[in-house]
Amino acid sequence: MCQLLGMNCNVPTDIVFSFTGFAMRGGQTDTHHDGWGIAFFEGAGVRHFVDHQAAIASPIAELIKRYPIKSTNVIAHIRKATQGVVALENCHPFVRELWGQYWVFAHNGDLKEFNPALDGAFRPVGTTDSERAFCYLLQQLRARFGEQRPPLEQLRSALSALVHEIATHGTFNMMLSSGGELFAHCSTNLFYLVRQHPFDTAKLSDEDVSVDFSQVTTPNDRVAIIVTQPLTTNEQWTAFLPGELKLFIDGCPQA
Repeated sequence: MCQLLGMNCNVPTDIVFSFTGFAMRGGQTDTHHDGWGIAFFEGAGVRHFVDHQAAIASPIAELIKRYPIKSTNVIAHIRKATQGVVALENCHPFVRELWGQYWVFAHNGDLKEFNPALDGAFRPVGTTDSERAFCYLLQQLRARFGEQRPPLEQLRSALSALVHEIATHGTFNMMLSSGGELFAHCSTNLFYLVRQHPFDTAKLSDEDVSVDFSQVTTPNDRVAIIVTQPLTTNEQWTAFLPGELKLFIDGCPQA
C-alpha cells in the first residue's frame, strides 16, 4: 500500500530532512513507485506538487529535497496503486475548497465496495477510492454544518464519526488539513514524534543523512512529524492505536 508523511509545526519549517528519507521509499528502499505528491500550506494558499513518476526518479522530488519551502502544515504521499491506474489525476494529496479554505487529503489503504452517492459539489476527477473518500468527507461535512465552518471540537467529533464509517470498508489511514491543524486517522500503521527543545541529532533510516536540529532551530520551535513507518533510527516514535483519530495543532497532539 501507499505511505503517508505529515508535518505540523508552531512556526514555518521546511520538511527537507524528512522528505529526503521518505522519497527513498518511492522506488528504492520500498516499492511505492506509482506516483507521489506533496502539499504545503502558505497562508491561505497551497503549494501542490504531484508526479506520476516514482519519487526516486522524479525531478520534482529532487526540487523538494533541495528547496526548503517553509510551512506549518505539510502532507505528502508516495503511491503503490491498488485502485486506479498510474496517472497524474490519481496522485495524492488531493485538494478541494470548503468554507473558503483549501483542504488537503491523502490516504493509505484499500476501500472495498465504497461507492457513496456524491451530490455534485465534490466529485472525483480520478478513479481512486481515496479521492472518492475525500469527496464524501467534504460532502458530509457541508451537509452537517452548512456554509459556515463549525468550532474545532464539533468538526473533530464529526470527522471521528465519518472516518470510522469509511473504515468499515477497509484500511483507512489518512491525513487531512485546512492549514491550521492536521488530522490523522490510523487503521493499521501510523507513528508520530514531536521535536522540541532541547533538540538533538536525527539520523534517517532510508538514507545516510543526519541533521543536528539544535543548529537549525530556536528553543521555541516545535515540530510534529507523522508517518506510516518511522523515518529515523535514533528517535522515539509513538504508534497510533488502530481506529485512533489524532489532531495536531502547533506541533502538539491534542488531548
